[in-house]
Amino acid sequence: MFIIIGGDGREYGPATADQVRAWINGGRANLETKAKLAGANEWCRLGDFPEFGGAAEPPSIAAPADPTAAEARPAAEPAGVGARTGAALINAFVYFCSLLPGGLWLSRKLIESNPDIAQGGFPKLEDLDMTGVAEGVFWVYAGLFALLLVQALLILFRGQNLGKLLTGVKVVRADDDGPAGFARGVMLRFALPVSVFFLLNVAFPLGFLFIALDYAFLFRADRRCLHDLIAGTRVVRV
Repeated sequence: MFIIIGGDGREYGPATADQVRAWINGGRANLETKAKLAGANEWCRLGDFPEFGGAAEPPSIAAPADPTAAEARPAAEPAGVGARTGAALINAFVYFCSLLPGGLWLSRKLIESNPDIAQGGFPKLEDLDMTGVAEGVFWVYAGLFALLLVQALLILFRGQNLGKLLTGVKVVRADDDGPAGFARGVMLRFALPVSVFFLLNVAFPLGFLFIALDYAFLFRADRRCLHDLIAGTRVVRV
């Protein structure tokens, strides 16, 4: 599959080699037209690809265009750093809010079991009554995992979590801009990074370093974070 830059400066594709030959025969492209393989970063001349090495067939003997062939469409524009950052901040705020109900429950249980806390004192750690704390911790994680499930379903069916929905961007496949689907969008791009984050935070908050490293990849030319490269996805403007 190929992507070319048309005479109007816009990207067209992905297109098959046969479609590109039809564009050459129709005068819409030539061997000097800039092109690249779908998913690649480097632009070349069409004439540099072995599929088009040589003069195009004269239009008079070219095979008629297949009326059922997919029309070329401009490649979706990658989402900018601002939109990606805004979506991440919105998601972080929503995750924080999901912890509040369980956190308030946990605080109430601690105060009920340790009245000195409500009076401004704080007992020694060994004197703390932890009765009911386990239930509070359960509700903290229940709220978080409920939100994670909502985010996963939104990615699966819309290609957007809450942050991306509000900033007007979505996740697509990197090769053809199609839906990311369950394997790429939910498992590799969402569930895997979240699992790595939680695992790295078990002993020490290394998960935040992982997030920083992941975010640093956003400043690549193709605006694909580390989890996008792993999943074979990219984020585009809607």
